[in-house]
Amino acid sequence: MKWISQDIEMYLKSKEYVDTVVLPLFPVSFDDDIKQTVAMTEFISLLSVQLERQFRGRLVMLPGYSYLKSTAEDKLVSDVKDWETELLAKGFKHVFYITSDSSWKAIENKLEGGLIWLPSLPLEHMDDNYKNSILEDQVKQLLNLFLQKWQTAE
Repeated sequence: MKWISQDIEMYLKSKEYVDTVVLPLFPVSFDDDIKQTVAMTEFISLLSVQLERQFRGRLVMLPGYSYLKSTAEDKLVSDVKDWETELLAKGFKHVFYITSDSSWKAIENKLEGGLIWLPSLPLEHMDDNYKNSILEDQVKQLLNLFLQKWQTAE
């Protein structure tokens, strides 16, 4: 379910069946890596839409956590742990983060939630059909990962 009024209405009615929340992590930079961070954010944004569509009714897709790429690691961990604490306290059993920023890989062991890191794909020059096809393939791969996490937790 998306973070929109209509979907949240559905969530409130069936909350006991929705045990998973996904928080996309969006890096922002205005330095030399600006194009790279834009590509990461664009890729994860589009992937999140497809992922939400695939798991509609099983998860809530949050609008995303944007952060400056220059932010200190301990501040990022602290901020994301605040999200975790809130989400777990509200009854979500599974918290996932999805990102293309590889710097999260170095700190994933400090998080309770599961980090899903995917290298961003250069989507800017692709036509929409090809772009959607690639995103659907990525989501199919993620499907197995989610199913494994859900099964090991039950």
